[in-house]
Amino acid sequence: MKLVTIDAYPNGRTGVLLGDDILDFGLAAAFVPLAAWVPASMPVLLAGGGAGLDVIRRVVEDVRGRSADEQHAMRAARALQAYDDRLLAAPVLPRVLLAHGRAYRSHSAGMRPGEPAPEVDEPPSVFTKSVNSIIGPGAPIVLPAQCPDMVDLEVEFSVVFGADCYNVEEADALRYVAGYTLINDVSARDWVKDFRETKNPDLNRMGKQLPSFTPLGPVITTKDDLPDPNNVNISSSLNGTIMQSANTAELIYRVEWLIAYFSRWYEFRAGDVLTTGSPGGNGFARRPPIFFKPGDTVAVSAEGIGSLVNPVVAQPSLTTA
Repeated sequence: MKLVTIDAYPNGRTGVLLGDDILDFGLAAAFVPLAAWVPASMPVLLAGGGAGLDVIRRVVEDVRGRSADEQHAMRAARALQAYDDRLLAAPVLPRVLLAHGRAYRSHSAGMRPGEPAPEVDEPPSVFTKSVNSIIGPGAPIVLPAQCPDMVDLEVEFSVVFGADCYNVEEADALRYVAGYTLINDVSARDWVKDFRETKNPDLNRMGKQLPSFTPLGPVITTKDDLPDPNNVNISSSLNGTIMQSANTAELIYRVEWLIAYFSRWYEFRAGDVLTTGSPGGNGFARRPPIFFKPGDTVAVSAEGIGSLVNPVVAQPSLTTA
């Protein structure tokens, strides 16, 4: 299943993709009483585990079995709507968004030529991203006035937790996963001068925390529909031109190993997100470099999840009366 959060006042409503439609559980409850049992909060929904997902499956089966007239009535009430990513918010707002870096040898080679990539016997790189930087599908990436000229993209296949996960074993790690999504780890490369040469890695990471710099979505694909996270094709594009293309089989560290490793220190809960890093091909590594401009369209994609598409805009000028 592909779970979504519908952009609705005040905090959104959960839904699911139903073919080419979005089924809004909150509005569907008037037609399918069982839908009233589906939580409006995505973290709460995910915490329900298999039992909660079974309720959703029963709701979906009920709707699919309705007559054309009944489905027409649901469309009139907007309980069923044609898919449009402008209807969607980020599918989940995590409590913790943990980002793994230097995850593909191709990325390390492009960002730091001549330096060796990490090996599996070395501790992996990690940092947190501000949840205030999260936006959903279709929302604009805003080029910040203080550093607008070297903003770059990074596609990252990401884990969404469905249960408390702390100090777990690698063999058990995927039991704590509800599903998978995408983030675009947007990065301002020039917010600090000579960012590659700085001896303070935290300075580099600050360029990833700006408002709108974490598009997330468009859906959470439950793990039963994406059973092997270590064999997923991912890509990114800028104005339709492919920038990055890889398979998660190329990750230096397997997904379940990353979960187990980081769970030694972080207590993940339902709705929290762990990214698995980005492959080579981003704009900074190209010759000449390619960075965002106002009017661009950026997309990150993964098989089984879909495409997360966002326009690029300049930060509006501040005016005084």
